[in-house]
Amino acid sequence: MSEEIIARGAEAILIKRNDRLIKRRIKKSYRHKDLDFLLRKMRTRHESRIMEKASKVIDVPKIKDVRDFEIEMEFVKGKLLSECLDAMNVKKAMKICKLIGKRIALMHNANIIHNDLTTSNMILKEEKNNIAIYFIDFGLSFHSARIEDKAVDLHLLKEALKAKHFKRWQCYFKAILEGYKEAENNKKIIERLKKVETRGRYKRKKGKLWEE
Repeated sequence: MSEEIIARGAEAILIKRNDRLIKRRIKKSYRHKDLDFLLRKMRTRHESRIMEKASKVIDVPKIKDVRDFEIEMEFVKGKLLSECLDAMNVKKAMKICKLIGKRIALMHNANIIHNDLTTSNMILKEEKNNIAIYFIDFGLSFHSARIEDKAVDLHLLKEALKAKHFKRWQCYFKAILEGYKEAENNKKIIERLKKVETRGRYKRKKGKLWEE
């Protein structure tokens, strides 16, 4: 059986086993043993349930099995958008971004907040003339119908685009918002997004006022 670790994060490792991908939540030595067991199990179940719900409206890896600390899913053969989006011509990249906006709209219509929307968590799969965007890593996701939560989800994506795709982020995000028009309460969410972007949270630190 072929098996290799293809990614390692703070909370989990990703293992490729033949045509499957296994996300395994790792032990935290600083936590009490029983608490660690409970948290990892709960978070694994929570993520798998959200993925199952999301799969009804967008493309996500199909779950094959869920164990205490592991989600076994299909291995999606494609490219991370973070690694290929900027290499495309602008016309194709804009088409992809508009599709991303449409898919986020479907997620939000189902009251799913991804909470970690970056192009590193999207896989582009192309087959002939068919283009699909697979969303991955729902470890921070949650359910919410709140306008604020949906606006913040978009804001996090915008900030991620600025950081990773700084030369084109503005046209990318414009195309995403064009696709996002299919979201319920789209206008209210975009208005709230503007407030989120201009709202400064301040705190005192070392006698000075810092903006976050």
